Amino acid sequence: MAKFLDPFTKSGVFLREITSRLTKGLEKEFPNLQERVDHILTNQVFGIGITHLTSLLARRSVYCSKFAKGKHSVGKSFTTEHGNIWFERMEHTWVGGKCTYCGASQKTLDRGEGLETHAYAFIHTDNIKARVAELFGANMQFDVIIGNPPYQLDDGGYGKSAAPIYHLFVEQAKLLEPRYLSLVIPARWFAGGKGLDEFRESMLTDNRLRSIDDFLSASDVFPGVGLKGGVCYFLWDRDNPGPCRVATHFKDWPVSTANRSLLEEGVDVFIRFNEGLSILKKVVAVESRESQSLSLPDGKRFERLVSSRKPFALDTTFKGKSEKRAGDVLVHQNGGKGYTPRCSITTGTDLIDQWKVYVGRAAPGTGNRDTYPHRIISTPFIGEPGSICSETYLCIGPFESKIQAESALSYLSCRLTRLLILLHKPSQDTTRKVYTFVPTQEWSGQWTDKDLYTKYALSASEIAFIETIVRPMDLTSNAPEEVSDDDE
Repeated sequence: MAKFLDPFTKSGVFLREITSRLTKGLEKEFPNLQERVDHILTNQVFGIGITHLTSLLARRSVYCSKFAKGKHSVGKSFTTEHGNIWFERMEHTWVGGKCTYCGASQKTLDRGEGLETHAYAFIHTDNIKARVAELFGANMQFDVIIGNPPYQLDDGGYGKSAAPIYHLFVEQAKLLEPRYLSLVIPARWFAGGKGLDEFRESMLTDNRLRSIDDFLSASDVFPGVGLKGGVCYFLWDRDNPGPCRVATHFKDWPVSTANRSLLEEGVDVFIRFNEGLSILKKVVAVESRESQSLSLPDGKRFERLVSSRKPFALDTTFKGKSEKRAGDVLVHQNGGKGYTPRCSITTGTDLIDQWKVYVGRAAPGTGNRDTYPHRIISTPFIGEPGSICSETYLCIGPFESKIQAESALSYLSCRLTRLLILLHKPSQDTTRKVYTFVPTQEWSGQWTDKDLYTKYALSASEIAFIETIVRPMDLTSNAPEEVSDDDE
């Protein structure tokens, strides 16, 4: 009989649903209801609570009692109070002020027994197979691991310092070698970032990942939950490697489904939209002779024009003087403009007297991505000679003239350009890397989407997709836009 494990059970909803289905499905094998229920609960359904409270909730949900041996429990064959839904308080392993397993801060989470440690048992071990054997018996082999792991661990920074930990649960689950693994996790791993690069690579190169259902809006799965970047659930099939079925879901849009490789040649991220992949292939085919790869040639990479963070070594909190003095340069900063002595700038000095374009390092108004079309980036604006910017903005250039800068500005406003940015953009943060798929152009005149659609021979359905995803951009104000500095 198949064995099921939820190693991070909360309310017990997965285990309860599994038990319900098994109760119906095994009726012929076990005609007696009590015998059938006892068999299922003692031999097939297992869980590990993430806290003491959730273990009680899960038992009540599955056993109808907080204690497996309680008088109201529907399981009559248990010999322990926890049954097969286990919890025991764990402690972090502190080295240098951080937990060696999950990276938690000792200052924040090294606390008394009355408070939860968030040291989850499933990931706080060097040998997950030995731990499972200790909990549920030697030679325990699960056929299915399913659940919704904790997503992040906040070190006390109220969100800004929250680090992802869901990938640690996925990696541990794979080590148990179940026949099937299906988990609900955030979708940001598609493009990596913040400790997820190695996890992204391992997932995208694993041909046992056979199905991904991608929800652009987390609220379509968890009503009322604001989770930027959306969520996904996947199916990992140990014994049947092959291509992956990728399905994209968003509210009442038709579901887009395709069977394809997760990692295209020349690309180190997952191309999230099936339609976006066909568009990207057309763009690269025009710009590159390497038709088998989605990597743009060096001379065609727009990202080479984009600065790194802090192009002039000024923090996002930098505030220049309100009045200009002799020898000062103009500073575009969060909240407006200021001035600072030219001699105080030691980084990016070659850009000061050039024409350039500034664009916010963070894209405002993305929220939890419940609303399409997006802007993708904040509204860019011209950077005149004699100007610099704080970390709030990235600097694009240099350009030889105002005409060239204005041409690049018009290009960034085009919907196709911003779709190509979106394909490499895991969060609201728009660093140089998100411009990887964007090719350079001739900077001799104004660019429009019609020009780009014609150049890359896009179909009517591809154009319709772009205009559904990407919002038009109004450049008439040509003024800096105040943006959020929250680096996700």
